[in-house]
Amino acid sequence: MTLRHALASLLLLGAMPSLAAGRVPYGGELRVAHTGPAEPGEPALADSPTEATVLGLLSRPPCHLTPNGHLSPALARELSRPAAQVVRLGLPSAAQAAALVRAWARLTGSEAPSPYRALLFPLRGEGRQLSATGDTLELALAFPWPDLERALCHPALAPPRSVPAALGPFSATGANTVEARLAWSQGRPYVDRLRLTPTDERGLSRLWSTQEAQVALGVLADSGTASGTALYATYLAWSPRRVPPDFRQAVESALDRDDLTRLFVRGPAVPMPHLLPPALLPQAAGPRPSPPPAQAGRKVTLLYDAGSEDQRAVAERLQVRLHDRGYAVALERLPRAELRARWARGDYELMLHSLLLPPVPGPALAVVLDAAGRKDLLGVELPRIGALPDAAARDARVRERALALASSVPLLPLYAQGLALRAAPEVGGLVFDAQGLPVLDGAWLQPTVPGVPGARR
Repeated sequence: MTLRHALASLLLLGAMPSLAAGRVPYGGELRVAHTGPAEPGEPALADSPTEATVLGLLSRPPCHLTPNGHLSPALARELSRPAAQVVRLGLPSAAQAAALVRAWARLTGSEAPSPYRALLFPLRGEGRQLSATGDTLELALAFPWPDLERALCHPALAPPRSVPAALGPFSATGANTVEARLAWSQGRPYVDRLRLTPTDERGLSRLWSTQEAQVALGVLADSGTASGTALYATYLAWSPRRVPPDFRQAVESALDRDDLTRLFVRGPAVPMPHLLPPALLPQAAGPRPSPPPAQAGRKVTLLYDAGSEDQRAVAERLQVRLHDRGYAVALERLPRAELRARWARGDYELMLHSLLLPPVPGPALAVVLDAAGRKDLLGVELPRIGALPDAAARDARVRERALALASSVPLLPLYAQGLALRAAPEVGGLVFDAQGLPVLDGAWLQPTVPGVPGARR
């Protein structure tokens, strides 16, 4: 029995003493409705909390982080440090090792570069020269980075689900149906299958009210929902070459993050006054600056994600608020892949950029600095952070540097979001991981009472 199964059994034993020996029941079909697409894209682009959750059923990164920071293998069967600056990953097969190398090469290469490549920056050559020896990857670090293992748990570092070597707790068996993988390294999921129904907000409400869904992912947060940590952070990025020097001051003076988050962003969401979300940098916002002298006639284009209603609403709000500062803002919606490609080329004036940040301050700051177009800072900041052996000291150093660097990067933090869900009474064992994502392979269905239709023990 795995640690996850043992803990789940103990939880159930306290809640359901009538089950023999406190064992969690196996079997059944769990009906899950969600607001993500029917086919999530590759991991670096399927990075909203809902998409990352659904994709994670079929493809996992090397490891998994629990809310208390405990690290366990996921795709990898073993993680070790044979030397101070070498991390060894043992994969289930040579095919999985090769698939992971190819997936990471896409992040750092010219084909589809991603800000998540910053998670691999501490590796020698930024991971571009990785090669697998059979089923083993040796990751050599260019400088001390004690947080590498935890960074490798990020969902963007999983292989794409389209490759045969992708591996998760479930396998796809039909349209919107996944079956439990009996040989999953962390123990087979409790339910036999998940029936997944992609829908919109209205459809989610209907499916829940008619009891056609037992779990609803992406619901509005209220007293009846559970939520994960808010780490899906949205920023306003700009090209310093294409806007006036006082642009940051103009936006900061016009923007009320509390109103923006409360009125225009789907919850659960929190205002984000600093480069890292409040979960990683819990410090109050400073005073808003006074507006710069207004100069009419400044024309700029703001790019945003066509698949995000929140980004659309925020873009329209920024359009109104910046008009008062003399900016005529044209809005352009783009598919996420094209939005990231424009980011990689530096081909934008203004852009809304949403990122699923790691639950660890150091790797999170690395992703943010790269997204801001300041990859040059990684080679300066990360070695100094990694040189601190104590985790608390490293985290404190990261928070200090995030505050110090905020005014020097062309990136304005706006808000951070989490994922809220509803679960029917018969669903047990649903918990969130450190990334703020629900662990669906740990859920179970409580058995019915014989002879009493609809009754549960």
